[in-house]
Amino acid sequence: MNSQGSAQLIVKERGQREVFCGLTGIVWLHRKIQDAFFLVVGSRTCAHLLQSAAGVMIFAEPRFATAIIDERDLAGLADVHESLNEVVDQLLARRPHIRTLFLVGSCPSEVIKLDLERAAERLAQRHGPRLRVLNYSGSGIETTFTEGEDRALTALVPAMPSAPAPAFLVVGALADVVEDQFRRLFAGLGMENVAFFPGNRSDALPAVGPGTQVVLAQPFLASTLKALEDRGARHLPAPFPLGAEGTTAWLHAIAQAAGVAPERFEAVTAAGRARAQKAVARYRSTLAGKQIFFLPDSQLELPLARLLSEELGMVLTEVGTPYVHRAIVGPELERLPPSLRVVEGQDVDAQLARVRAAQPDLTVCGLGLANPLEAEGLRTKWAIELVFTPIQGYEQAGDLAELFARPLRRKARLEALA
Repeated sequence: MNSQGSAQLIVKERGQREVFCGLTGIVWLHRKIQDAFFLVVGSRTCAHLLQSAAGVMIFAEPRFATAIIDERDLAGLADVHESLNEVVDQLLARRPHIRTLFLVGSCPSEVIKLDLERAAERLAQRHGPRLRVLNYSGSGIETTFTEGEDRALTALVPAMPSAPAPAFLVVGALADVVEDQFRRLFAGLGMENVAFFPGNRSDALPAVGPGTQVVLAQPFLASTLKALEDRGARHLPAPFPLGAEGTTAWLHAIAQAAGVAPERFEAVTAAGRARAQKAVARYRSTLAGKQIFFLPDSQLELPLARLLSEELGMVLTEVGTPYVHRAIVGPELERLPPSLRVVEGQDVDAQLARVRAAQPDLTVCGLGLANPLEAEGLRTKWAIELVFTPIQGYEQAGDLAELFARPLRRKARLEALA
């Protein structure tokens, strides 16, 4: 089914998907929200996925774990709720500083119809008010890769106070160093009433109310945005802060809404923008004119495509993304080439056939597809790396460009040695 976007033809494809489940979002959320714990109610497969994705060694102390559903649970021979109580008691005895406990649903917990919402309510009564217990689904039946963060933040929204509400709320998990950079820029613009969600502490959530304008730092937060709008907040559309021009456009949208004088905006952002432009320019000779194909994975595909086309001169063969939320990515669509083919959703076999036919210089895809494509002689970039790595803002623009240049430079070195 086709529909007309800003100027691009957006094709909706439905079929077999190849993406990680929403459990993967725990990998960056547990690092960001430092007084929270993520307890997955799932199988040993869930535990292995998180362990391998996070790269956590066995003697480390991550703030996530898996309450294993075994054969007795699946057969109805054990009381899962009683077992869950025991796991949580053990967890809190070991980690008394936890202030928010997320019960995270998985495919196995959904298959046996385990009511985690009721379990969260029961555990909150048992351990409150010191401990807040929330639940959300990270199941692959329900969610794709980055939607785990969206579900987790949506679960937190009801706990946000109503006052005093900030004028602007930046939404989306950002690395601490990136958040600090943005805070300094907002301070330079004279904007003191800006809050970030999520922050480092779940027991000190920012307020939200009718006077709050929400600006997204990540494009995969549709459910969180709706929950904030239900609290009276208003969405401020903007391109995403990737690269020199994307960061400038994102900051400009916020500054303009705040009434910052153009002269002050230029004075505050000029140095960072110049550094970012210089850093990105170093990779233009490697990337300009090269064809790139995006398979759907993280919902970052459209902002990344805009950066690569606009600032690095890459040729966009096709851009696939799990969902196209027009209210969120509309400003990105407006800056993309009008002839671009945008695919919403996935039919993995059909998309792989188009990749093989196009023979692009670089394919951005999930881990499950990267190795087979590499074996066929195609260069790939793991989509997951673009979520785990700090890429937003002026100071990270060069690092972001390098992530795309690296596989092409590696290919050139190997060919020189052949």
